[in-house]
This record gives sequence, C-alpha cells and structure tokens, in this order.
Amino acid sequence: MKVMISAFVAALLIATAAPMVLNQFGWSAAEQGSSPTSVRLD
Repeated sequence: MKVMISAFVAALLIATAAPMVLNQFGWSAAEQGSSPTSVRLD
C-alpha cells in the first residue's frame, strides 16, 4: 500500500511541476503554435 501511495504522490508532483519546468525552458504550448490565441496574434 505504501508503495502505491508514494507512487501516486510522485505522479501528482510530476504532473504539477512539469508545466512550470517546461515553461521555464520555453517549451510551452503557445510557442509551439498549438494555441489558437498565438495563431491569431501572428
């Protein structure tokens, strides 16, 4: 049980931290052109 709970908590931490880390490296969805707002701005 403890392994499953710790794995679940680790998955939550990765899911919440990944977008912040990717945005810091400039790999956000807006810069890839997948966001409709960025397409309209271009």
